[in-house]
Amino acid sequence: MTSYAKPIVALDFERSGEAFALARRLSDDCHFFKVGSALFTSAGPNIVRELRDGLGVDVFLDLKFHDIPNTVAGSVRAAVALGTRLVTVHAAGGKAMLEAARDAAASAASPECGVLGVTVLTSLDDASLASSWGRRSLEVRDEVLRLAESCAEAGLHGVVCSGWEAEDVHAAFGESLAVLVPGIRLGGDEAHDQRRVVTPHAAQRAGARYVVLGRTVTAASDPSSAFRRVLIDLAKDTVDGMPVVG
Repeated sequence: MTSYAKPIVALDFERSGEAFALARRLSDDCHFFKVGSALFTSAGPNIVRELRDGLGVDVFLDLKFHDIPNTVAGSVRAAVALGTRLVTVHAAGGKAMLEAARDAAASAASPECGVLGVTVLTSLDDASLASSWGRRSLEVRDEVLRLAESCAEAGLHGVVCSGWEAEDVHAAFGESLAVLVPGIRLGGDEAHDQRRVVTPHAAQRAGARYVVLGRTVTAASDPSSAFRRVLIDLAKDTVDGMPVVG
């Protein structure tokens, strides 16, 4: 049976009312939502509780922790205590930090929370990455694979990378490292500030276990219809001739 990528809608709002209203509108079809830094800074931990308890959905807390190991461990424990199912740390934080994040997530009784290492942001390309890291030249693909190896060695649940590198990461690490692909766009959508974008189906074909939908759903005139288009795109692969989304 074909394995289907799990769609996650990014609630990239600065007001909890807007975020919760959209999540409620989509919750019949979407059961996983992302809370990022803007919403968490504005609404605090309560938005996670409201989504989980009020709608019964899973939450991906995307705060990209990057600090000394002890601080990151405490942050991950706090995220797990809120009931989040996925949490991010920066893969460039070093072996000790990554292992501290892994151990903090594993120490919680429940629920299970996977730690994902963020490799290279989808807003960067080769030139902008090289410039930001003070290098004359650099290939995003090489850096993604290098950082993914660090995450695999630290025993993390997975990594965040663009759909452009997902196939290489999946080929190198298989199912031992879950791949989450942000920067997802439906055909014809604008890329906005993202550089390395792909469609939901292309990300899934490349080995993504999770795909994050932002403005392609949240900025659509009809978010419910846009999300159903995502499901249709993911269902292009079939089992016994029948489309399946799961």
